[in-house]
Amino acid sequence: MNKYNKFMLYLWLAVSIGSTLIVTYKGITEGFERWYSYYVLSGISFFMYIIRRWMMKRMEKHMEYLKNNIN
Repeated sequence: MNKYNKFMLYLWLAVSIGSTLIVTYKGITEGFERWYSYYVLSGISFFMYIIRRWMMKRMEKHMEYLKNNIN
């Protein structure tokens, strides 16, 4: 499960960076008035990266707590 979580974490980061680069390139070549709204996708994917990273750290702390406090 840990490999899956790490994969998904970096997938969201890659999607965020990739979409930002693509939208910026398209904005430069075709005009930002058509492409600026697609930055929302980059923002959402970066938000998913932050949330997933936060939840992974939270779960690790919880698992450590359970390991130390179970009789």
